[in-house]
Amino acid sequence: MNRKLLFISGISLIILAFVTAVVLYQQQAGGGQNQALLERPGAPVKGPHDARVTIVEFFDPACGTCADFYPLVQQLMDRYPGKVRVLMRYAPLHSGSDQVVLMLEAAHRQGKYWQALEMLFSNQRRWIVNHVSQPGPARTLLNAVAMDHAQLDADMANPEVIGVVQQDIQDLQSLGVRATPEFFVNGKPLPSFGYRQLAELVKAAVEDSY
Repeated sequence: MNRKLLFISGISLIILAFVTAVVLYQQQAGGGQNQALLERPGAPVKGPHDARVTIVEFFDPACGTCADFYPLVQQLMDRYPGKVRVLMRYAPLHSGSDQVVLMLEAAHRQGKYWQALEMLFSNQRRWIVNHVSQPGPARTLLNAVAMDHAQLDADMANPEVIGVVQQDIQDLQSLGVRATPEFFVNGKPLPSFGYRQLAELVKAAVEDSY
């Protein structure tokens, strides 16, 4: 009888170990898939490329909260020098913003992404009317950024630039992003929205990574 119980217990442990391994594998595979959706190669990045903590931000340049969070994210990077980077993804949820993010991606091809983004953020009232993006005034604002403007206009119609924006839209839909800004820290979403929640998640990620 004891041998039978031992045999059954042994089989149960083997089954339990197998099920646990399958669950862990699925979780790891899902996490890898999720990470692939988050970090698009070539996306604008600020901070050291070898930083162990990555903040992925889905944003809309017409989003007032995105503009408010822009300096706050920089403060978090300054709090942990060399340890945190931010990777930006387009989420043109406002009407008309699809054209504005094309401008940003075109500027990115000339190495002028951050200058263009800061210009748009600091002058939102000049190109947003009733929460609707006005691409014409936004494009006029970017004339103040030193770059090849003829090339900027050409790149806005470049299939590669359009494809980048379409990829970001596809990924945000797959991730269930419905509002901006949406943050992920080393693949983890915020438990609830807020600067405190973002700061705590970044702090925990730094402590776990260094």
